[in-house]
Amino acid sequence: MRQQAVTNSGITVQHTDWNDLSQAVRDLVEARTGPVRAARTVSAGLNSQLAAVLDTANGPLFVKGLRTDHPGVVRQHGEAMINLHVLSLAPQLRWQAEGAGWNLLAFAYIPGARHADYSPGSADLPVVVQVINRLQEIPCPELPVKRAEQRWAAYVDNPDLGLLTGATLLHTDFNPLNVLMTAHGAWIIDWAWPTRGAAFIDPACFLLRLMLAGHPGRSISLLSRRTGPSTAQNGRREHEDRSPG
Repeated sequence: MRQQAVTNSGITVQHTDWNDLSQAVRDLVEARTGPVRAARTVSAGLNSQLAAVLDTANGPLFVKGLRTDHPGVVRQHGEAMINLHVLSLAPQLRWQAEGAGWNLLAFAYIPGARHADYSPGSADLPVVVQVINRLQEIPCPELPVKRAEQRWAAYVDNPDLGLLTGATLLHTDFNPLNVLMTAHGAWIIDWAWPTRGAAFIDPACFLLRLMLAGHPGRSISLLSRRTGPSTAQNGRREHEDRSPG
């Protein structure tokens, strides 16, 4: 069975179930996991042609993938590249594989997780703010990631491009589908566009999502005062040593 999801840009992504993959692709996965005893397609994802939770002898695993001729494969390489640097707030990448026409990423599965609720009054909001603040404290590693002043040059007057420069590691897409909630806190997933830039950019991206979720101006103003690197230290210890990997 194939399912469709529509991205924010209006592009339709066809989800492929595990049983619809060719035997060669399943062999590629099982060479790393052992026999897959059951599989469940994750329908919420917007950017992956394969997004499935696999039940393996070594426990559950989340596997996402794109066909190698898909232009989005570059995003998967970016996500794999940055993973080691964000393990305090993102699921661990177990392996990356390419073969049989597919590029695949396998991540530690987070049991009991659900997508964040951004609606006004949601108890998730302070927890999401906390994880964004913790991200603000991670300096961008010396890797070939995009720079904010390059990514958004077409949308900013040239004299103002300097406002976007900085040394902070940015996620830039705080769609609630990209934030997983558990009893222990929040995890940021789908690192398709790791970016180096000014520290205000991620909080600004989050606040735009709050507007879309129907927050009044006063609520957004209050939350904006709670985001930023100066507020990150207090919540940092609570999430340490809780990596799902």
